[in-house]
Amino acid sequence: MSKPLDGIRVLELGQLIAGPFAAKMLAEFGAEVIKIEPPVKGDPLRKWRLIHNGTSVWWEVQSRNKKSVTLDLRQPEAQGVVRSLVQEVDVVVENFKPGTMEGWGLGWEDLKAINPRLVMLRVSGYGQTGPYRDLPGFGVIGEAMGGLRHLSGEPGRTPVRVGISIGDSLSALHGVIGILMALRARDQEGGAGQMIDVALYESVFNMMESLLPEYSVFGEVRQAAGSSLPGIAPSNAYRCKGNKFVLIAGNGDSIFKRLMQAIGRDDLAQDPALENNIGRVKQVDRIDDAISQWTIQYELDEVLDTLNENHIPAGKIYDIADIAHDPHYQARGMILDSVLPDGTPIKLPGIVPKLGGTPGDVRSAAPSLGQHTDEVLSRLGIDEDTRKAWRERGIV
Repeated sequence: MSKPLDGIRVLELGQLIAGPFAAKMLAEFGAEVIKIEPPVKGDPLRKWRLIHNGTSVWWEVQSRNKKSVTLDLRQPEAQGVVRSLVQEVDVVVENFKPGTMEGWGLGWEDLKAINPRLVMLRVSGYGQTGPYRDLPGFGVIGEAMGGLRHLSGEPGRTPVRVGISIGDSLSALHGVIGILMALRARDQEGGAGQMIDVALYESVFNMMESLLPEYSVFGEVRQAAGSSLPGIAPSNAYRCKGNKFVLIAGNGDSIFKRLMQAIGRDDLAQDPALENNIGRVKQVDRIDDAISQWTIQYELDEVLDTLNENHIPAGKIYDIADIAHDPHYQARGMILDSVLPDGTPIKLPGIVPKLGGTPGDVRSAAPSLGQHTDEVLSRLGIDEDTRKAWRERGIV
């Protein structure tokens, strides 16, 4: 079956999370992705988190469907290989500190001169311009500057981080959107490529909903609110019997009435002061207390059964064990069975989004370091003797 990105070639020059995550998604939908890694050590992600036989199992997710080529980009010969590859690719993805690529003679202006149709995604902490451009910026810094960290955690306590590298992942998603729009524009406007400048902090800030207009109009600085959703009621986590929690989003007007009736509080369901969100927000503590008094009497499954029967949005808080064994995840193809190079079974996340006509897939496992170096260099006309000499000099 054809893929939406069949025929698109991507050169990935980034490391760790943001750039490689963007390229991963392109690869899942048909793009050929050539990943450049430093010789010997490779992408640092190969050694992050839990290691099996010398390689992170995270690597199996982030690099599936990619080709690995080793090049020391500090060396002129390696830079020449990149310039040759740029002649034949559609997209370059990089997430180095601004100025790094220019120092290698591989900046946007350099590469655009080689291939005017090129689309180049550049992901960095603060973007390619502005007074902070040269500061080092990881995802966690982008999450803080973008406003997310301030809202995370319990009121009055130390702000907490989301348990994953969400700033990097959000930047990758914005990068993919930018690439697809740039490819579309290239086809529409006579073949010109363009550079996409994604900043980690801006990708987070783009998710911050009403924070800025509320501050602009009302001077309101939203604060951390724990498990609740400020200004929208009721929406919170409620303790059940057995010290488990249920998430309930009863904030629609009709949903709220059904919820109150389901928990035996018809008085609140019929209270005119609570018939819309504005009124409910004013009495959110009263509402939350009523819900909590009900949930604490029952086991989590009993609470969910009642809420589901009454068509009230609710759910339990999943850990990864719940996810791995959940029948809905299984039915939707979100848990894929695979094997590591030594034959060890491994489960990997499925592919999203789900396209009805041209879905993504996993065509090849994550590559070993430099697995495709000879294949790609020989395609460029670099003979075996030259490749051998380059290996001896640490260029590949």
